[in-house]
Amino acid sequence: MLPLIQLIGPTASGKSGLAIDLALRLADRGQPADVVNADSMLVYRGMDIGTAKPTLAERRGVRHHLVDIMDVTDTASVAEFQGLARGVIHELRTAGVVPILVGGSALYSRAITDVFDFPGTDPRVRAHWDQQLAERGPEALHDELARRAPGAAAEIIPGNGRRIVRALELLDLQQDLRPTLPTWTYALENVRTIGLELERDVMDARINERVDQMWRDGLVEEVQSLLPRGLREGRTASRAIGYRQVLDALDGRCSLDQAREDVKIATRRFARKQLGWYRRDHRIEWRPAGVDAEGLVRQIASRPDQ
Repeated sequence: MLPLIQLIGPTASGKSGLAIDLALRLADRGQPADVVNADSMLVYRGMDIGTAKPTLAERRGVRHHLVDIMDVTDTASVAEFQGLARGVIHELRTAGVVPILVGGSALYSRAITDVFDFPGTDPRVRAHWDQQLAERGPEALHDELARRAPGAAAEIIPGNGRRIVRALELLDLQQDLRPTLPTWTYALENVRTIGLELERDVMDARINERVDQMWRDGLVEEVQSLLPRGLREGRTASRAIGYRQVLDALDGRCSLDQAREDVKIATRRFARKQLGWYRRDHRIEWRPAGVDAEGLVRQIASRPDQ
């Protein structure tokens, strides 16, 4: 069984570039390899700057899957993404191509690789809480969740309306609301998970610089260009870090300078939370950010299939 190489790590650790380097090095050895995106925001067409989506030039001819497959008005779910990604991984392996799974939150990346089942849903209950979110805002719903399930609320950022709505839906349906992910068990064969690590101050500096660069590259203009395409109406796309803060500024809730600082704060907070989840996973092989792709290929090739 061909390996599934999974690259995880904090924002700005170089995952996308390393994935492309790995694919090219494997191709030099006669082993085709493609990149499979695991970031829920890279699926949206037109959301390029704020997601740090690799350009066609940056991809250097390496084929990328699950990028630019949805409109900003579409809703991306973990369960749907799991099915799409697993389907692509199976197709690539069947065709003799090594899949390199890149990025994504701990929830999305583990949903793809691990034993991970999803609770049921009820459209009527979900619609009720979606309406409440629109009318009352995420902070008010987070307060309600804290009253009903303090442990679950403590694991969700007050501004994350989508997760709050899902938690309240599960409570109404009397389903399990555990704030922890399932046990560390791969559902797929021969997974090799590589984690890229950075010193905390280096990570923060890279995140700050990345956000500043997004502003210079035209993130505000990108958000404005997506408004006629329905960005505000997109339940998932409009809440992405970067896009949510710029929308707040365009709506007059803060200045653009404050929005930029808010993006930095939110990104740093997200990176720390994700690292907290990843540090619990004993299967991850940690490497310093900037690790040599050729050396990594040799290490992967030296280990027999599981």
